[in-house]
Order: sequence, then structure tokens, then C-alpha cells
Amino acid sequence: MPETTRNLKQVYIDRIETLAKERLINAAEGFSGMLGVKMTVDNPRADLISITDIPFVMGGPENDAVGIYLQISGELQGHILLLIPYNKAIEMVDLLLDEPIGTTQKLGSLERSALAEVGNLTGTFFINAISNQTGFSSRPSPPVVIVDMVGAILDIITALAGAMGDDVLMFHATFMIGDRQMNTDFWVLPDADTLNKLVDRS
Repeated sequence: MPETTRNLKQVYIDRIETLAKERLINAAEGFSGMLGVKMTVDNPRADLISITDIPFVMGGPENDAVGIYLQISGELQGHILLLIPYNKAIEMVDLLLDEPIGTTQKLGSLERSALAEVGNLTGTFFINAISNQTGFSSRPSPPVVIVDMVGAILDIITALAGAMGDDVLMFHATFMIGDRQMNTDFWVLPDADTLNKLVDRS
């Protein structure tokens, strides 16, 4: 990678990571309201990676996963995807429904609704916080829950998203309730103009 490209990428990461920490803390507060118990967030961080690297971050394209997808429209445009390994999504449902780990065995309508609400809260709090800081208005679509292999989910999202840049923003954080924790990655797929707006206004 040329030095100028590497330096530009680091500028993106440094500025967007600052945004991410505050936004993920906002998401944790949203979860706290939904669950009725205090949720905190630890070690939030961000990275800018190629979309082709996502399957390998998730352990491989054939691994089972749950995708929670929202489209961003308005002055800031793009796509949000919470991509969770299937076994972790099952654990997340137990956490959200305040059940012992191992209670949930499959994702029925109730379980999918709980995961959809996670996507809705994460996307809404993230977008609202970004809009408040930048002054750009945007809104998320209703969440769509997709259960499939990682590669198949990404194919679906790519088809839904249409033309977009090669890079995606990966946000990672550990959400904690008491001694229970939930490691979460979510991906923001902005168009090039939106990415530049975020950096310029951060």
C-alpha cells in the first residue's frame, strides 16, 4: 500500500474511532432502556477494511451467521450490518430475554424480533448521534434479519446495497450486563461521499 494511502486510511480510522466510542456508548444506553438493566460498553474500537475481508474476520464464508441489516437514507447514505456468528446470536437472544445461556435453541419469530430490535437500536442511536454531531440528517430503514452463511449474507447485502465503495467501517465493542458479556461487531458501509463527510465533520 502506498504511504499516502496508508496515512489517509489512518486518518479515517483515528477520527472515526473517536466517533465510534461515543456512539457505541449511546447504543449501550439504548440497550439498558430496552432491557431494564444497566448495560455498559468496554473497549469500543473501529477499523477500515476491505469488504472482501469480512468473511475472513468472521472465520470463513461458510460459517453460519445472523445478519441484521438497515439502510441509511438522507444526507448521509449507506448501510449498517450487524453480522453475528450464529452461536453468538443464540447467546445474545438469551441475554436480551434474560434467560440462562443455552436456553435458546433456534431462532423463531420472538427471537428474530429481539435481534431485529438490537439492530434497530444500534442503528438508530448510531445514526442519530452522527447526525447530531455533523448536522447531516439521515434515518434508518426497518431492520431485516437474515440467517445464512456469512458469504451468502454478504452476497445479499451487496445486491441490496448496489454500487458502493470497497471499504467498510468495522466497529467492535464488548457489551456487559453484570458478569455477562456480549462481543459485537457491526459494519457500516458508507458511500464515498458520506465517508468524506464523516471525516470532515469529526
